[in-house]
Amino acid sequence: MNELFQYTFFQYALIGLAIISIASAMIGTYIVTRRMVSISGGVTHACFGGLGLGYYLGWNPVLTAALFAVASSLGVELMSVRGRVREDSAIAVIWAIGMAVGILFVFLTPGYVPELNSFLFGNVLTISRADLWAFALFTAVLALFFALFYRRIVAVAFDRDFAFVIGLPIGTISTVMTVMTAVCIVLTIRLVGIMLLMSMLA
Repeated sequence: MNELFQYTFFQYALIGLAIISIASAMIGTYIVTRRMVSISGGVTHACFGGLGLGYYLGWNPVLTAALFAVASSLGVELMSVRGRVREDSAIAVIWAIGMAVGILFVFLTPGYVPELNSFLFGNVLTISRADLWAFALFTAVLALFFALFYRRIVAVAFDRDFAFVIGLPIGTISTVMTVMTAVCIVLTIRLVGIMLLMSMLA
């Protein structure tokens, strides 16, 4: 067993999982409290649309997936707040659209899409030094945001009406946390996959 720790890729995998678990714990606590557990599945499957579009256009699929993730998470927030649509219904819409768009563009992409399975099931052994820096930077920003606005985040998560009455910026906090959730999903989707990511955030 000790021989495994001599390999760099195994060390990176352990460090990456430790950092991801910290970020997932903070994000997961928030979305569970908001009763938005299904948003992890909705945004991850919406990312599939970005992956398909990226492969079809020949762009970096991670970047297009990030755009889809942020847009879909903000779309859920917008529909639930301004469109008077229940959050679970908005998530279901985003979920279906993302999967449909992804399947469409993967089908239209000529040839075989070689890395698609890695996004579906992940491969934690592919974590690189750049990935570790990205995880660490995101987790540091997330932890700083929680440290500065912890009481406001808790108030918005548990009782939005009370937070609105006492004058808290519920729109800003909800938007920032929604974007943070999307970024967390994008950073981890290729490493742990869509299936495991949903359970980590739930």
